[in-house]
Amino acid sequence: MTDRAPPDPEAVALFAFKVWGYKQGEIVSLMVHLGDRLGLYRALDGCGPVTPAELAAATGLHERWLREWLRSQAAAGLLASDDGGRFELLPEGAWVLAREADSLAFAAGAFSGAAAAPETVDALADAFRTGRGLTYDQLGPTAAHQTERMLGPWARLALVPVLLPALDGVEAKLAAGARVADVGCGAGVALRTLARAFPASSFHGTDLSRLAIELAEWAAADEALTNVSFSVARAEDLPAGSGYDLILAFDCLHDMTFPDRAAAALRAAIADDGTWLIREIKSSGDWRQDQRNPMLAMMYGSSVSVCMSSALSEPGGAGLGTLGLPPAGVQALCTAAGFSRVKVHDVDDPANLYYEVRP
Repeated sequence: MTDRAPPDPEAVALFAFKVWGYKQGEIVSLMVHLGDRLGLYRALDGCGPVTPAELAAATGLHERWLREWLRSQAAAGLLASDDGGRFELLPEGAWVLAREADSLAFAAGAFSGAAAAPETVDALADAFRTGRGLTYDQLGPTAAHQTERMLGPWARLALVPVLLPALDGVEAKLAAGARVADVGCGAGVALRTLARAFPASSFHGTDLSRLAIELAEWAAADEALTNVSFSVARAEDLPAGSGYDLILAFDCLHDMTFPDRAAAALRAAIADDGTWLIREIKSSGDWRQDQRNPMLAMMYGSSVSVCMSSALSEPGGAGLGTLGLPPAGVQALCTAAGFSRVKVHDVDDPANLYYEVRP
């Protein structure tokens, strides 16, 4: 099998798009279940265009949760929305999603929320009522493993050969011996990849998920890596004056309850000539422009079920959600924390942008 010529890249991309389309359907099905279970389709039936605040007033549910759910439904084409601010269940949609008593076309009852464990679905439904989201560990023991499987190929195959050469001076520092921190490291696949590639450097990963850190420690031991360590901690816990040469924050700032506090702590912990490397989901912050993304429904659905949920898992949480940090948001966050330079890198990663941030 290893001797076979690589397939046509366009054919691979088209096949990947087909597969991710099925994943998007899985997540949309969970959103349909929540809409049926919480009576949202019935509340929308016959109301015309409504705002999240109006739907919250009608249902007694939390506006922030409703806004993300409404956008997920509009991105999936199940609700109509021109601006991402007002949403309408059209008559044909009501016949399929709301009219259980009098429509032979009613289908919402067929969706059970099977994209998540039953106890997780129950907790998500309750979050619409309380406003309080779930931590990653509350999603169950498989969440960290699934995230590792999803993000692992890019970290193992592209992080060192594709991204690092695009950064100013970072590769040379790592080769010579640098101090590296990874906040929100999950199961540590990116950090372990760097630790193997740059044995002269030292690496430390932190995450709030105990389950993810346990997986990271097991994997590092299995790979016999001696220059990497992990601990359960918040990004805000990174000690000031640590002088880190490189700090990573991959796909995690939008999940944090207080990303502003995290950014301020990282500014205090980074060396004067250090680099903060951020990975965040590609988004523009503009509803109409983001609708060009064929996986937008998956992203908003994932936000409800995972990212925004995590970001609202503590009182006063920012609740940014999956698409909550477009380039302007990253720039504002870094500037407020005291960083002076932000350079955006688009390295042919279909889902993410990378930000090279300097003190």
